[in-house]
Amino acid sequence: MTEKKEKFGLFSIVLLGINSIIGTGIFLLPNRAYALMGPASLGILLFDAFLAGALALCFAEAAGFFSRNGGPYLYAKAAFGDFWGYEIGVLKLVVTIIAWAAMAVGFATALGAAFPAFSGEQAKDIIAAVLIGGLSALNIAGVKTTKYLNNILTVSKLVPLVLFIALGIFFLNGSNFTPFVPVHLEEGAFANAAITMFFAFTGFEAIAVGAEDFKDPKKNLPRGIILTMLLVTVIYMLVVAISIGILGPDLAADKAPIQTAFGRIVGPVGAYIILVGTLFSMGGINMAEAFIAPRACTSLSEDGMLPEILAKRTPWGTPYVASIVIAILSIALAWSGSFTTLAAISAVSRFTQYLPTCLAVIVFRKKWADRPRTYKIPGGITIPVIAIVTSLWMLSNAKPMQLVWGLGGCLVILPYYFVYASKKKRGLIKEKEE
Repeated sequence: MTEKKEKFGLFSIVLLGINSIIGTGIFLLPNRAYALMGPASLGILLFDAFLAGALALCFAEAAGFFSRNGGPYLYAKAAFGDFWGYEIGVLKLVVTIIAWAAMAVGFATALGAAFPAFSGEQAKDIIAAVLIGGLSALNIAGVKTTKYLNNILTVSKLVPLVLFIALGIFFLNGSNFTPFVPVHLEEGAFANAAITMFFAFTGFEAIAVGAEDFKDPKKNLPRGIILTMLLVTVIYMLVVAISIGILGPDLAADKAPIQTAFGRIVGPVGAYIILVGTLFSMGGINMAEAFIAPRACTSLSEDGMLPEILAKRTPWGTPYVASIVIAILSIALAWSGSFTTLAAISAVSRFTQYLPTCLAVIVFRKKWADRPRTYKIPGGITIPVIAIVTSLWMLSNAKPMQLVWGLGGCLVILPYYFVYASKKKRGLIKEKEE
C-alpha cells in the first residue's frame, strides 16, 4: 500500500510540465521562426514567452486554490457554474484523447523513418497501439512507476538539447545575426510569426489536471508552472539562437535544423544523437498524455458529469477504468486516421480553457478575497487582462473551419449535461469535496 503515498514532488512536476510542452516542435521551431522573421525571431520568441507567461501565471494563481484533479474544469466550474465547467472539462478530455492519438501515430511515423523495417502502415498501427496500451498499463500500475518513467523520458529528451547548446555556443558565427531585422518583410510577418511560435509554449495547462497526485499541490503546482515556463523559455531561446548562429540563412529551408547544425559540429554522430532525442521527446509527450487524460476524465465523473464508473480507482489510487476506456478510444482514433480532421477542435478548445481561467482569477479575487492563497500575481489585474487579450487575439486568428469544429464540439457534448443537471436537481449527484 506504499504506492498510494507516492506523489510527484516539485522536481517531478516541473519535468512533467516540460514533457507536456516540449515535443517534436522544438526540433522544427528554429527553421519556422527564421523563415518568418530572420534573426529577429528571437525577439518574437521572447514576446511570445511574455504572453504565454501571462497565461501561465493565471493558471498558477488559480491552481493555488485547489488540490483536486481537474485544472481548467475546476476553475471554470467554481467561477462560472456547472454548465461552463462541464463544457470546458469535456472538451479538454476530448481534445486530449485526439491529441494522444495524433502523438502516438507521430511516434510510430518517426520510428518508421529512423528504422525502415517499421515504416509500413500495419507496423505503424501496431506500434501506436502498443505504445498507448503499454503507457496506459504503466499508468494503472501506479504513480511511482509513472513518475520515474516521466522523469527518465524528460531528462532523456533534454540531454541532446543540452549537448547541442553546450557545444554549439562555441561555433556561432556573429555575421549570421546581421541584419537582425530583415530588410524586406512581408505584410503581417510579425503577427504571423508571433502566432506560429506561440503554440510552442502551450501545454503547461495540462499539468494542473493531475493535482491530486502532487505533493502539496496548492503550493507546488503554482511553483511548478512558473518554473516550467522559465526553463522552457531559456531552452527555446538558446536552441533558436545557436541554430541561427551555426546555419545562418540556410536555416529557413532546413527541415531538420537542429540535426543539421549538430551534424556540422560533431559529424554524423550529432545527427544521430538528435534523432534519438526526437524519439525520446515524442515518447515523453505520449507519457504525459497517458498520465493527464485519465485524470481529466475522473475529475468530471467524480462530480457526476460523466458516468460514475469512469471514476473507479485501483486500491493504490490510479484511475484504471478511465485509463482503459481512453486507451481504447485513442487506439481507435489512431487507426482510423480521423484525428487529423478532429484536431481542428483543439485550436479553439485550447483557448476556451485559457480564457475562462484568466477570467476566473479576477472572479476569485472578489469571490474568495479572504481565502488563503499560495500565490497571487503582482500588479493587480494587469497580467490577467493581458492574458485575456492574448486568448481573444489567438481565437480571432483561428480559421473559420476551426471555429465551426470547435462550436460543433460544444454542441455535440451538450446532451449529457442535461442528464447531469436532471440528476443533480433530484439530489442524485454527490460532488466530491475540495
